Amino acid sequence: MFQGVYMATNESQFQLVTFHLGDELYGVNIMDVKEIVKIQPVRFIPNAPYYVEGIINLRGEIIPIIALHKRFNIKSVPKTEDDEIEGGFIILNIDNSKIGIIIDKVARVVSVKAEEVKDPPQMLSGIGTEYIEGVIREENGYLIMLNIRKVFNAKELQKIIDMQ
Repeated sequence: MFQGVYMATNESQFQLVTFHLGDELYGVNIMDVKEIVKIQPVRFIPNAPYYVEGIINLRGEIIPIIALHKRFNIKSVPKTEDDEIEGGFIILNIDNSKIGIIIDKVARVVSVKAEEVKDPPQMLSGIGTEYIEGVIREENGYLIMLNIRKVFNAKELQKIIDMQ
């Protein structure tokens, strides 16, 4: 049974910010999201981990930008002009540090009941289950809830934070 971080507050309902990566729909806890911003130029950082695209300057704050496509080995889908407009960065606040993730398209904020969350299958779209908090059945498939704190181990997270 689902016993993730979303249950820590004993609430039966929580909200997810949902977005597309490739053909799949993902969600992160709204409490981890600082803001969503439009795509902007990313400055390359030498010797960064392969999944770090670089950094951006967002209103005077330097924020590392992560490519989850690379981290999860997800193929990018061809983008239309509309996709370019709907894509962007989700700025996350992880342990008091800001990290941006590249998304193909922002979807919406959804309310989820804890009982709707199912344990993930052993392997889902090439992403290891250690990164997945749970799966929610939707009309047209499913929504994958990411545990953003497990996407990066402590050592990787510290290296990314040190780039700021």
